[in-house]
Amino acid sequence: MRFTSGTSSDGVREQLFTLDGVPGVLWTPDAAAGPRPLVLLGHGGGQHKKAPDVLARARRFVTECGFAAVAVDVPGHGDRPTVEEYDRIATENQARVAAGEALAPLIAGFQAMVARQTVPEWRAVLDAVQQLPYVGAGPVGYWGVSLGCGLGVPFVAAEPRVRAAVLGLGGAAASAGDAARITVPVEFLLQWDDERVPREQCLALYDALASAEKTLHANPGRHADVPAFELDSTVRFLARHLG
Repeated sequence: MRFTSGTSSDGVREQLFTLDGVPGVLWTPDAAAGPRPLVLLGHGGGQHKKAPDVLARARRFVTECGFAAVAVDVPGHGDRPTVEEYDRIATENQARVAAGEALAPLIAGFQAMVARQTVPEWRAVLDAVQQLPYVGAGPVGYWGVSLGCGLGVPFVAAEPRVRAAVLGLGGAAASAGDAARITVPVEFLLQWDDERVPREQCLALYDALASAEKTLHANPGRHADVPAFELDSTVRFLARHLG
């Protein structure tokens, strides 16, 4: 793990790093010492590790909860190079949708393929970050919707360190098997009029989760219209289960 820069503002220390070619960013309280909970933040499609909403969530976990937060660029996003195979598949999928195929199954299949790369990457990032004395091996949470859900479901299913997860805006087409292996508490976000992931697919993913404690938060609106108060709720949810 190699840190490339570090800044501090309003009580939050931000450090950019690379790990085996994967660029990421770690946020911790200024002058943090000793172990603390850690939240891994998965970004949405077309975004990156420091997208405005990711940055805002990270700062809230640090300032309001005293947690650490980490995010990395998924393949083909942010500071990572273009992946020819992924670009080719994305172009083919656009043509298939234009020809009348449903979008959701194509998205699900693509995300399942990318997850085979990101799950081991994210687990390696957790290993490295938890070796830092000001993070340590405390409880881990996950926050990711849309692309962050498609990649997050297999990650949470595979990673025993995760104690609670925020998921949503994703469907069960390729994730139901992994969802059935998730038993930690989950807060699940759903947009009733989602134009990208059909409502029944989102509900099927929620239903597939094996968690004894899971809560469905459904609101009217399109894919990107998640109300701000739901984001407030997710911070309280992870604080309750990790803090």
